[in-house]
Amino acid sequence: MSQSFLRNLPLARFEVDRDHAARERELLWDELWSDPSTRILPIFQGTGLLDEHGGLALLPIDAVPPWETRVYLGRSLSLTSPEPVGTPVVAVELTDARHLAEWDWANLRQMGTALSDRDAGLLTEAIAILNWHDSHRFSPRTGEATVPEKGGWVRRDPITGLEVFPRTDPAVIGGVTDAADRLLLGSNALWESNRYSLLAGFVEPGESFEAAVLREIHEESGLRVTDPVYLGSQPWPFPASVMVGFTARVEEDFAGEATPDGTEILDLRWFTRDELAGALDEIRLPGRTSIARAIIEEWFGGAIDDGRA
Repeated sequence: MSQSFLRNLPLARFEVDRDHAARERELLWDELWSDPSTRILPIFQGTGLLDEHGGLALLPIDAVPPWETRVYLGRSLSLTSPEPVGTPVVAVELTDARHLAEWDWANLRQMGTALSDRDAGLLTEAIAILNWHDSHRFSPRTGEATVPEKGGWVRRDPITGLEVFPRTDPAVIGGVTDAADRLLLGSNALWESNRYSLLAGFVEPGESFEAAVLREIHEESGLRVTDPVYLGSQPWPFPASVMVGFTARVEEDFAGEATPDGTEILDLRWFTRDELAGALDEIRLPGRTSIARAIIEEWFGGAIDDGRA
């Protein structure tokens, strides 16, 4: 992955030491709650609290209303944020945000590009791990309510002692080009009809990323592609994915047409760079927070001004 492409992945940025070793300390929460430098990142319904400057608001412990789940995110490494390097940060999921009703909240999809490296990393980490807690409150073995441990990074079955660890679902996404270097974009059945993006799908058990690229492209478009080349990846916690980006080419001897599967993909279109630039009043491209947008602009040769955040 080139560093230039990495800089175009907003949710891959971070300035946080996750401080993994601290999670093993039995008295971690006592230590954090007795440390006056500890700061809290409030999360409510998948959004993060913003300060008056548009960055994440990290509050003292006594300024936070009642919470349901807490997770130790680590220590700040940022040299440019208000809090000093080494500040411990804890995410808490609020049950009621009326106490903070006059504050603004950050939607990660919409504001991922506007946040600093530290704040983008913190909010992505917080939303991802809290989404996991919400979906793993009961043991898959006994059905008993699990208990958070190790700074919020493990849930334990109190009956069997089984430790349940966070999971991330890998998905591949491909920028497919043909012999004329046209880019393939598709419209998903779940989107508005004028929105077009790259083809993507989840990796199946026992499958490599590269094999998943070949399979997903064929399933959704009927095309046979070759030479999947890794570009980069970024977390996509909506609710629990990491998007792994590739380029791929249509096989030279493949004679078929791009045909949407009719279930997930309803329309497919090939674009030259000039054609894509000329269609921006007609179609909607993925938002700038997504890896899809970064891959499209990598092929395009620069930023695309379509008025979207």
